Amino acid sequence: MNAMIMTFSAGMVAGAMNALAGGGSFVSLPALIAAGVPPVQANTSSTVALFPGGLASAWAYRDGARSVGAVPIRALLAATLCGGLVGALLLLRTPSATFSFVLPWLLLAASLALAFGRRVGEALRARWHIHAHAVLALQFGLGIYGGYFGGAVGIMMIAVWGLLDNGDIKRLNAPRTLLVSAANTVAVLAFIAAGAVRWPETLAMLAGAVIGGYGGAHVGKRAPANVIRAVTLCATACITLVFFLKTYAPTLLQH
Repeated sequence: MNAMIMTFSAGMVAGAMNALAGGGSFVSLPALIAAGVPPVQANTSSTVALFPGGLASAWAYRDGARSVGAVPIRALLAATLCGGLVGALLLLRTPSATFSFVLPWLLLAASLALAFGRRVGEALRARWHIHAHAVLALQFGLGIYGGYFGGAVGIMMIAVWGLLDNGDIKRLNAPRTLLVSAANTVAVLAFIAAGAVRWPETLAMLAGAVIGGYGGAHVGKRAPANVIRAVTLCATACITLVFFLKTYAPTLLQH
C-alpha cells in the first residue's frame, strides 16, 4: 500500500512537472526504483505511466504539426518511429546492472539539455546550418534516445531543428510534441508486448500523472516562468547528483 501511495504521489509530481517545464521522468523513475521495481522495468513502467499525458498534449497540438524547414513531418515521423523502436529494443536487452551504471549519465545529459538546450540551440543556429538529410539522421538518433530513455528529448529536438529552420521556435512546439509522443508510442507498445511493465505501480503512477498534469497546467498559467524553471532545474540537478553518488561513491570509497 505504501508503494502504491508513493508511486501515485510521484505520478502527480511528474505529471505537473511535464505540464510546467518537463523533466517528469526525473521523479517517476527514481520513485519506481525506490518502490522496488528493477531499474530497466522502472524505466519502461515510467514511460508507460507518463505516456497518456504526452499523448493528450500531442492531440492538443495536432493542427500545428507541419514540416520543419524543408523536411516533411512524415519523414521526421518515420525516422522517429524507427529510432524509437530501436531504442526500446535496446533497453529491453540491457541488463539491469548495466542500465544502473549508465543511468546517472543519462540523467546528466537530460539535466544539461533542460538547463542549456535552448541556449545551445540559439548559439549553434547563429553559426551553423545543416542539410535536411543530416536532420533526418539526427532525428533517428534522437528517436533511439527517446525510446531508450527520453529525458528532455523534446528540447534536444528543437535544438537540432533550429540548425535547419530559422523560424519562430514556438512554431516547433507542435511537431516536437507529436514526435516525442511518436517515440513514446512505439516504445510503450514494445514494452507492453515484451511484458516489461509492472502494472500495479504503473497504473497508480498513471492516475497520479493525469491529475498532476491537469493541475500543473492550471498552475503554469499563474506561476512565474522563471520560478518554475528554477525549481525544475534544482530538482533535476539534485536527483542526478543522488544517482551519481549512489552508483559511484561506494566504488570510490573502496579505493
